[in-house]
Amino acid sequence: MAKKIVRCLPMLVLAGVLPIAAHAAAGDAVSKQVGTASAHAGMALGAADLKMAQTHLHHVVNCLVGPSGKGFDASAGNPCDGMGHGGIVDAKGDAATESRLQTALTQAEHGLEATTLDGAHADAQKAMATLQAK
Repeated sequence: MAKKIVRCLPMLVLAGVLPIAAHAAAGDAVSKQVGTASAHAGMALGAADLKMAQTHLHHVVNCLVGPSGKGFDASAGNPCDGMGHGGIVDAKGDAATESRLQTALTQAEHGLEATTLDGAHADAQKAMATLQAK
């Protein structure tokens, strides 16, 4: 009996460690994507014209939704390429983070519809603050 337990011990340890490691990797992916999205919201805030502000806001959207997400536009560029599947997708299971990222997404999308630079800057500021909140 004891020999069977000793033989099964490595499998039991792996069964416990793998989900923890996967969760940590997903958290790291979310962190990287949110950090990049936040940086681009800051770039949108500092943009000198509406087109550039909206380009950076689209980077925020792309980082949050990922390449398979609604609103993703490859032609706008994807600064989060290779970091994960999109911050919102990778945050699944963490309701608070998911909600915060959905709010930031809505703010960035609103900025994409802005008709003035001041409007885009205001939405970029909101998105950046939301992304940086913990």
